[in-house]
Amino acid sequence: MDLDYVKNAVDSVVREVSKAVIGYDLEVRLLFGCLLVGGHVLVEGFPGLAKTSLAKAFARTLGLSFSRVQFTPDLLPSDITGSLIFNPRVGDFEVRLGPIFANIVLADEINRAPPKVQSALLEAMQEGQVTIAGKPHELPKPFMVIATQNPIELEGTYPLPEAQLDRFTIRILMNYPSYDDEVLIVKDTRLGRVDLVNKVVDSQDILDAMKLVDKVRMDESIARYIVSIVRATRSHPKVRLGASPRAAQMLGKLARAWALLDGRDYVIPDDVKQLAPYVLNHRIIVTNDDPLRVINEILEKTPTPMMAKALGMGYSNE
Repeated sequence: MDLDYVKNAVDSVVREVSKAVIGYDLEVRLLFGCLLVGGHVLVEGFPGLAKTSLAKAFARTLGLSFSRVQFTPDLLPSDITGSLIFNPRVGDFEVRLGPIFANIVLADEINRAPPKVQSALLEAMQEGQVTIAGKPHELPKPFMVIATQNPIELEGTYPLPEAQLDRFTIRILMNYPSYDDEVLIVKDTRLGRVDLVNKVVDSQDILDAMKLVDKVRMDESIARYIVSIVRATRSHPKVRLGASPRAAQMLGKLARAWALLDGRDYVIPDDVKQLAPYVLNHRIIVTNDDPLRVINEILEKTPTPMMAKALGMGYSNE
């Protein structure tokens, strides 16, 4: 597998997903990038924005297994992870695996389930395995959770604490489609039909691409640029809680994957600039302001490394 193959693969995935869901090409690329770094995604958006169809279509193009869990107040941890079930035919207990055992898991309205259930899911995200009746069971690879939240319905919800939000690699704020896209949604009856989406890569391709991410080069000045951005969130006057070192680590990993999706084996400053709002917007708490506005202000004020050599190696500050 080479760089061109990965770039062509993600382009093919974007085209296929657009057969069912249009207007979210960037979001598909973000999902792909997170999958390559073993990350997880929090999606926030109003009802009717095709969040479920997007996740289903994405999994289908990759030939990955998919499961959807509707989070409700009466959900139990075992409803997600699985449990021991008595089988009268054999006269013994057997393990029944829960819906968490899929490559792509859609945790719909994650903030509607009680904290104990949220913790069970987040533990699986962190460890890559779940424990059933005292025995660990490894989750399939690749594995990614796409969790959704409705930003307007707060009654009867259990907001995720900051420590748990930090486990999500990025948060995507889904907006309404453009006027032209919405007209197309009305006209084209095929949109929304995930069954029309074809598989264009397979799980082994994804696993091979994940290995390539670690080989993407990052100059020290880019690493310093990332750390400067993250540390600036801790000293900004409008930020009550800044981003953690994990945020810097995630931004670095995702920047490598982003370069790979663009057919490069080196990270450039624009990779960091484009991804920082998605990586940081749920990791900071601001006072009387919009987190994205604060992040963009930090990006504007932080000196950007300038490319000095052709292959992206060797940078100097502006």
